Amino acid sequence: MTKFFLVLHVLAAIVAVGPVTVAASMFPPGARRALADPGDQRAAETLRLLHRICRVYAGLGIAVPVLGFATAMSMGVLGDAWLIASMALTGIAAAVLLALVLPRQEELLEAVEAAAGADAATEAAGGTTDTTGAGATTGTTTSTGVAANPRATVRLAMFTGIFNLLWAAVTILMIVRPGSTTGA
Repeated sequence: MTKFFLVLHVLAAIVAVGPVTVAASMFPPGARRALADPGDQRAAETLRLLHRICRVYAGLGIAVPVLGFATAMSMGVLGDAWLIASMALTGIAAAVLLALVLPRQEELLEAVEAAAGADAATEAAGGTTDTTGAGATTGTTTSTGVAANPRATVRLAMFTGIFNLLWAAVTILMIVRPGSTTGA
């Protein structure tokens, strides 16, 4: 049963966490492109797709710690320091994703959509900017209050990098298992 749980745990990690790390890493540069050219529908669609991938696979990712816990129980290693450390890092990674990465992706996506709406309104008005409209852009913040500046994408990239580094550390702990008596 241990091998069965371990196989499911590893597959879940590859299938669920892998897409989140890649899509989340692609989001900040995609947001910069979309914000630089508000009329580029393809950039906005790509951004929506990357965010959807992050949301959906983050939900599927709950299988990774659940199956990991089942594997650890069947191996009898629940009290081992390497496993406790990796469970703590997994919890921190999940918190970073849910509290820092996904909400900022949503904010940037809203900013891109607001900028696209303002760009479309400007084109429809014959090139004049409506600074009082609901989608008007003022400075580096849209009228919806969402930061649409490059610094927001840099912060998102930093949080995404932290998320990815946490998962790398968990992966290393799972492979090396320092202090494990079950053999590496």
